[in-house]
Amino acid sequence: MISLKPVKKSRRRFLLGGLGVAGALIVGWGVMPARQRLHLANPVPAVNGEVALNGWIRISGDGTVTLAMPQSEMGQGVHTALPMLVAEELDVPLNRVRIEQAPIDKIFGNIAVLQDGLPFHPDSSGTLKDTVRWLTGKAGRELGLMITGGSSSVKDMWRPMREAGAAARAMLVEAAAKAWGVPASECRTEGGMVTHSIGKRASYAELAAKAVASEPGRIRLKNPSQFTLIGTPQPRRDTHVKVNGTAVFGLDVRPAGLLYAAVRMCPTIGGSIRNVDADKIRAMPGVLRMVDFSGAASGMSGVAVIAKSWWQAKQAAAALPVIWNDGAHANLSTAAVFQELSAKLDSNSGFTYYQQGEPVAAGAAMKTLEAEYRAPFLAHATMEPINCTAQVKDGKVSLWASTQVPSIAVDMAARVARVSPEDVTLTVTYIGGGFGRRLEVDMVAQAVAIAKEAGGMPVQVIWSREDDMTHDVYRPAALARFSATLDAAGNVLAYNNKLASGAILHQVMDRTFGLIGAGPDKTTVEGAFDMPYEFPRQHIAHVTVPTPVPIGYWRSVGHSHNAFFKESFVDELAHAAGKDPVEFRRGLLKKHPRHLAVLDAALTGAGQPGPGRAHGVALHQSFGSIVAELAEVSIEGTEIRVHKVICAIDCGLAVNPNIIAQQMESGVIFGLSAALSGEITIKDGKVEQQNFHDYPVLRMNQTPIVETIVIRSAEPPEGVGEPGTPPIAPAVANAVFKLTGKRLRSLPLRLV
Repeated sequence: MISLKPVKKSRRRFLLGGLGVAGALIVGWGVMPARQRLHLANPVPAVNGEVALNGWIRISGDGTVTLAMPQSEMGQGVHTALPMLVAEELDVPLNRVRIEQAPIDKIFGNIAVLQDGLPFHPDSSGTLKDTVRWLTGKAGRELGLMITGGSSSVKDMWRPMREAGAAARAMLVEAAAKAWGVPASECRTEGGMVTHSIGKRASYAELAAKAVASEPGRIRLKNPSQFTLIGTPQPRRDTHVKVNGTAVFGLDVRPAGLLYAAVRMCPTIGGSIRNVDADKIRAMPGVLRMVDFSGAASGMSGVAVIAKSWWQAKQAAAALPVIWNDGAHANLSTAAVFQELSAKLDSNSGFTYYQQGEPVAAGAAMKTLEAEYRAPFLAHATMEPINCTAQVKDGKVSLWASTQVPSIAVDMAARVARVSPEDVTLTVTYIGGGFGRRLEVDMVAQAVAIAKEAGGMPVQVIWSREDDMTHDVYRPAALARFSATLDAAGNVLAYNNKLASGAILHQVMDRTFGLIGAGPDKTTVEGAFDMPYEFPRQHIAHVTVPTPVPIGYWRSVGHSHNAFFKESFVDELAHAAGKDPVEFRRGLLKKHPRHLAVLDAALTGAGQPGPGRAHGVALHQSFGSIVAELAEVSIEGTEIRVHKVICAIDCGLAVNPNIIAQQMESGVIFGLSAALSGEITIKDGKVEQQNFHDYPVLRMNQTPIVETIVIRSAEPPEGVGEPGTPPIAPAVANAVFKLTGKRLRSLPLRLV
C-alpha cells in the first residue's frame, strides 16, 4: 500500500491559480514586452561538433540541421509540416532537417491553444479582444505549457519556427559576408549554401561555428510569394518507419530490466477500494507485488499487479479479490443524466455567450419553430490503449509516454514521485491515436506511483481495451434547445439556442492542476455562439451542469456536437421557410465571403446524387478553419449508408496540401463513426460498453470516398486536425431527412 501526501504547488500551478483571481495585479506586467521564443533558458550542450544557432536549430559538421520538436506526432503529420517551416526560411532541403524531442522550456509553450480558448466571436474586434489576447499570450509564454492539441501546432509554430530558421540564415549570411569582406545584402542562400556573385560559396556546415558570434539583426521572414517549399504536397516523413514497424510507440518501449503492470480500477464511477487480498495472487507465475495507487491523482482509485510479463500481470490482476465501495453514484444512469440536463434547462437561464439585436415583437403572420437535440457521452477509443512506462530510482524519474502534454506530464511525475521537475527525464514516443485523450496525465500519475514500489526497476503500465473503454474521460453528453421566429416570407427574425452539459475545463483544472474549476467554459458552446449566420436577433446561452462522469477533450470538443445541433436546426429553418437548404444558407452569409466560397466549392465538386441517394450539406467553422461537407447518402433497410463525402476547407495558407487532405479524411471517418454508432451509456453507475463489439467504429466496407478541396488562401494557417469532424453528422442527418422526411435529432443517428 502507498500513501501520497500533498506537495507544494509548482510555479506553473501558482500562475494558473493567480490568473483566475489576481487579474488587476498584472496590468503593469501586461505592458511589458512578451517573453522571447528564440533562445533556451538553459541551452542544451552541443554534441558531436554540432553548433546551436538558437534554441530551435543546430547544425552539424555534415550540414544536417537538427530541429527541436516540441509537438507530438499522433498521425496528424506535424513532424512533416513543422520541419517544412524551418527548411523554407533556412533555405535547406527538407530531407536535411532531422527532428529531436525538445527539452522542457518556456519557448516551446503553446500560445495559440490558450488564445483560441477565449470566448470571443470570430467576427468581433476591438480593443478588449486585442488586449485580452495579448495578455493571454503573455501569460502563455510565462506558463510555457507544451501542448499538442486544439489543432494549433502549425498555427502556433508558424512564426517562431520560421523566425528561428530566418534568424539562423541571417547569422550564417553575416558570417560569410564578414569572411569574404562583402555586404551581407549581396549574399544569397540556397540548398544549405551561402553564395556571392564574385564566385564565393560556403556550406552552412563550414559557416556554423563562425555564425554563433554573429547577430541576426532584424529578422526578415520570406514573403509567401517567395515560398518554394511551403504550400507544396510533400510526402509524410514518418510513413516509412510506421510501415516497416520500426516506429516506437508507447507500447514499444523496452528499457533494460522492464517489468509490467496491469490494473484493476473501480467499475463504478467515483467508487473506491473497500478491501483487497493480495495474498491470493502472490504465488501466481511471475507476480512480484501488488500496489494500491489510489490517490496518485485526483479521483484515482485502484490497484496494480507488477509481474515479469504483462500477461502474467493481467491474469493476476483479474484473479485479485477486490471488494469495492460503489460510492454515491451507484444509481447513476444515462437517463438520469439527461433528465438533469433537461431540468436545468427548464429552471436556469444560463450564461449568455452571445447576444445581438432587439427582441422581436409578436405578429400575426409570424411562426415559431422549436426543437430539442441531444448528444451522448463518447469514448476516445484510440487504437493504442492507455500505457506509460516509468522508473523511479535514486531520486530521479525516467518516463516514457505517448503524451500530448510533455511539460504537464513532467510536472505530474514530479508531484507523485516528490522530486523536482528537473529530476524527471521524459521520452515522448509516437502516439497511436490521441484525439484529446492524451491531454490527460492520469496514466503518468498511475505509472509513477506504481514504479515507486518496483525497487528501482522500470515498469510499463498497460490498460486493456476494457480498462480504456470503461475509464475514459468522455466527450460530455449535451442537450440543446432551439426556438426561432420566422415571418411570412420565411425570413428568420430571431434565433435562440440554450444548451446544457458539463464543463470540461472545470474537471481538468482539478484533475491536472489540483485547482478549483469555475466560471464559463468556452468549449461548451463553441460552434454554437460563434457561427457565421447573420440572423438579426441572436441569443446563445449555456447552463453548466456538473457531472460525476469524467469528461475530457474529444476531437473537436464542443464543435463535435454543437455543429450537429446548429446545422440540423438551420436545415429545419430552411424547410420551415420553404427554401432550399443551400440557398437558405447563402442568404445568411452575405457578409462572409470566405464561408460562401467554401460552401460553393463543396457543391461544385459534388455533382448530382446517384439514384436512390440524396445530398445533405453542413457548413461549420472551427479552430479557425471553415469546412463545408456534402454527404451522399442512401437508406438500405434500416441502415444509413454514406457513399461519398465532398469536403471543402479554407484553413488559411495550406502548408502541406497532402496532410490537409489526409486530416480531412481522418476527421470525416472519425466523426462518421460517432455519428452512426458512437454512444457511451451508464447503468448502475458503470459504463456499459467494453470493447469494439459494443462501441463499433467504421469498418472499411462502410467507409465512404472522401474528396477534399483545399481553398487557396494567403491568410495565416489555421487548424486542420479537427475541423473535418464536426460537419459530417449534420450533413448525413440532413440527407436522411431528404430521403425519409424524418428529422433525426439525437446522436447516434438511428432510423429505428
